[in-house]
Amino acid sequence: MKIDVANLDQRSSHRLMVGAVVPRPIAWVSTVGEDGVFNLAPFSAYAMVSMKPALVGFCVATTRDGRKKDTLKNIESTKEFVINVVDETLAEAMNVTAATYPSDVDEFKEARLTPVKADLVKAPMVAESPINLECRLTQVLEFGEAPRTNSFIIGEVLRVHVKDELYANEEIQMSQLKAIGRLGGGGDLYCRTSDSFEMKRP
Repeated sequence: MKIDVANLDQRSSHRLMVGAVVPRPIAWVSTVGEDGVFNLAPFSAYAMVSMKPALVGFCVATTRDGRKKDTLKNIESTKEFVINVVDETLAEAMNVTAATYPSDVDEFKEARLTPVKADLVKAPMVAESPINLECRLTQVLEFGEAPRTNSFIIGEVLRVHVKDELYANEEIQMSQLKAIGRLGGGGDLYCRTSDSFEMKRP
């Protein structure tokens, strides 16, 4: 099977790409609006962009009618955000925040999560998350054609918060983290990272 992506419509291209790029880590992004309302939403087009400087990036698509999502609007306004890691215990709460809510709704409250003041940015951290990355906006790259456009948000990681029990020998203990990831198949499939194997580099 050979597929020319340029010939696909929006839906077909999306289904193909999320099935081909797997597993995808989840950026659970917390922001704060100009009105002080907290926002929390998951994004699975997420990657490490650079290690030094420490840069991460994730993609936010517009709504089907072309409107900007609250996450993007808040980041454009404040230039700051927090990425919270989703582990197995937080899967259901993360899924609650994937729903579409009005801008005046606090997703922390909807998911019964605890917002914690960050050290360096205005956006709150998810207290229940094992790892939080405080980020400052570096750049927004725009792709696509209206009404369905995509904004790839790049942020510099200013400070990382890691639960004490997960950090040893200057590294995060993967066997203890139990993060989850996204798969393809219509958007409802996830995977666990607790089933791992090791290979020595040649």
